Amino acid sequence: MSVTARHLADGDAAGTVPSAQSEQRLRISEIFHSVQGEADAVGWPTVFVRLTGCPLRCVWCDTEYAFHGGQWRSIAEVLAEVAAHGTRHVCVTGGEPLAQKRCLNLLAQLCDTGYEVSLETSGALDVAEVDARVRKVLDLKAPGSGEVARNLWSNLAHLTPHDQVKIVIADRADYDWAVERLREHALAARCQVLFSPVYGRIAPRELAEWILADRLPVRLQLQLHKLLWGEEPGH
Repeated sequence: MSVTARHLADGDAAGTVPSAQSEQRLRISEIFHSVQGEADAVGWPTVFVRLTGCPLRCVWCDTEYAFHGGQWRSIAEVLAEVAAHGTRHVCVTGGEPLAQKRCLNLLAQLCDTGYEVSLETSGALDVAEVDARVRKVLDLKAPGSGEVARNLWSNLAHLTPHDQVKIVIADRADYDWAVERLREHALAARCQVLFSPVYGRIAPRELAEWILADRLPVRLQLQLHKLLWGEEPGH
């Protein structure tokens, strides 16, 4: 892996340590204005701040281009670009945004500025220090992702009612695993739970029928941005 979580937290892809001038910088893959396609803010015009890097390699990942590259940008520059879009909702995503330690500073400053802020995180990294005003969307990894062993179960204790747990489902085995975790951890009593089909791998109707048959207290989530723009990046 040419960009590791440590490099992203403490330096650049070559492992060099940033100067004091860049201590409040993050490596940014892209910033764009689109419609939120997931979670409870679905449909709202949203500014997405996509951070570079991820320590996971989910087999169905649709943002592999964010694993590497990007540009170092100051938090002040990020805030200025977000403000230019004139949108209330901001989503910090990746990659895995928490792989960069200064993501926590960005989240807090976005909240201080008055935005409705959400964080899309894999659930593999500790969320304990995430600002309580942020809506965490915790993506638990089912077996079909290839990264089920990376789930950090202690994160569940840090979920609040305004947060969400998302489980992306590729097949019936993933669904059965998700149902077991739903019941084992009483997830629906903690926060909203989203079941989402892997795009192009399982028919949304099939997943909907399973949810209805089992009378699950979960929300079926489709990726609205993919219904509108397909696999085109930047949406």
